[in-house]
Amino acid sequence: MLVYPQLTSGALTQFPVLKRRRTRTVVNTLSDMTVIKLADPAGETIQWRLQYEGLSDAEAASLQQFYLAAEGSLNVFTFLDPTANLLAWSDQLTNDVWTADPFLALTGGLKDPTGDTNGWTLSNSGEAPQGIHQTLNAPGWYTYCLSVYVQSSIPATATLLLGTQQSAASVPNIWTRISITGQGDASSDSIAFGLQVPPGISLNVFGMQVEVQPAASVYKPSTTGGLYATAYFQDRGLAFTSTDVNHNAVTVNIFYASTLSA
Repeated sequence: MLVYPQLTSGALTQFPVLKRRRTRTVVNTLSDMTVIKLADPAGETIQWRLQYEGLSDAEAASLQQFYLAAEGSLNVFTFLDPTANLLAWSDQLTNDVWTADPFLALTGGLKDPTGDTNGWTLSNSGEAPQGIHQTLNAPGWYTYCLSVYVQSSIPATATLLLGTQQSAASVPNIWTRISITGQGDASSDSIAFGLQVPPGISLNVFGMQVEVQPAASVYKPSTTGGLYATAYFQDRGLAFTSTDVNHNAVTVNIFYASTLSA
């Protein structure tokens, strides 16, 4: 499994980042001049331009070695979008991408911290902790940050799940964001992220988010998630520039076409 490398800081890129997404619409004009337009998901393309400065010699060598392992633009690799929420359907916890334990009830339509109604109430009617999680086909050795907004009308705790790691946090009576940063099983090509509720407790939650960086950024609602298993380099070689001792700069262009993932 070829996976685009992170920096030693745990981040995947630096700012500024350019992301350009193009979609295609199929237009059919009938004999009576009626026009029918349909979105064509197979026509979607995404391009990222990652600009690096101040890379250490080791980071530059790692990026160059990965480029060679992919044989330039010949082979596809897995790319985790550094601008996106990796989780799919982050505002739809009853979607099939989520797995909920049997005694956990989910109720949507709750007013969330943004003033909208994308919050959820998670109620545990069991006698043991119950949770909800989503598994991503992503490398366990990456550094991830899982974050979520929580709120409870009574004193409670919530446990964040990142691979085999767990982190319990107090849940106040106002919306508060909690997070956990860490890595999963280094030998695994998948990792699960989720939230666990104590027995007999109801929690309000909103904005589950996973990012490939050490800390949480602003919440980004998602539907498809940010994992692309068939990305490839657009560059015919990486042109590194040495700007100082142990400081290197390079621009990397990565491309994804939905037709390759079909």
